[in-house]
Amino acid sequence: MNTTPTNPPPSTARSTKTFLITGVSSGFGRAIAQRALADGHVVVGTVRHAEAAQDFERLCPGRAHARLHDVTALALAAPLVTAIEAEVGPVDILINNAGYGHEGILEESPIDDLLRQFQVNVFGAVAMMKAVLPFMRGRRSGRIFNTTSMGGFITMPGITYYCGSKFALEGLSEALGKEVADLGITVTAVAPGSFRTDWAGRSMVRSGRSIADYDAIFDPIRARRQAVSGRQLGDPALAAGVIVDLAVGAALPPAHLLLGSDALGLVQQKLASMNESIEAWRAVTVSTDAPLE
Repeated sequence: MNTTPTNPPPSTARSTKTFLITGVSSGFGRAIAQRALADGHVVVGTVRHAEAAQDFERLCPGRAHARLHDVTALALAAPLVTAIEAEVGPVDILINNAGYGHEGILEESPIDDLLRQFQVNVFGAVAMMKAVLPFMRGRRSGRIFNTTSMGGFITMPGITYYCGSKFALEGLSEALGKEVADLGITVTAVAPGSFRTDWAGRSMVRSGRSIADYDAIFDPIRARRQAVSGRQLGDPALAAGVIVDLAVGAALPPAHLLLGSDALGLVQQKLASMNESIEAWRAVTVSTDAPLE
């Protein structure tokens, strides 16, 4: 099925929304952009290369607007959004999609890899949120979607840095949502499971292996991930439809949204295990309270 949109008849001003999506060259970002364009909306998408910008704007001339931006250039996020507001129009919906996966055992992975992971997956997203918030707050209207991961709820050996970044983005999203709830702004952390994107392929950064003690736990996981790459359960086009529909049509989008049956099952297992552990250690937990006077 061809998901490249044609130019539909213009929508009314009230129904047409302007999306700002980071990382629209491929994966979720591309799928969300294509769906939003197909539904008649305006999309400003960030890319890192001129060729990618031209490719994106060809999707729908006049409504697909590319902007060159590296999310790690934190100081450039505010000028970028200010220019978009002036040149394209008010940003109704921000979708922080840019990010990547890091594979590596913590002890083997350089600290620089951790800094880079957080720079892209966390700090870049925060910079974009800070850039759009003054405009959304002034209009008392706006929606923010942050693409996290089921790795922001559960953990797996060998993607420790990645899970850390996604746990951080989940927490930031939830707390921000409470800060802006009375200002007409909603924040949703979208946590996909395994989808047919490039996450486990060319997009993933891998630290080298050096400690044999970790082979038994890590090697089977890496082999499994590589074996299913491209054949995961999740369909990015279906996820894109859910996100665009929520962004445009939901009266109150959820603070957290899992996507994919694998994410649902694994997160439910995690929550059940956590609750069991909390109950098992209840006596120790409450033993640290000061006596009532």
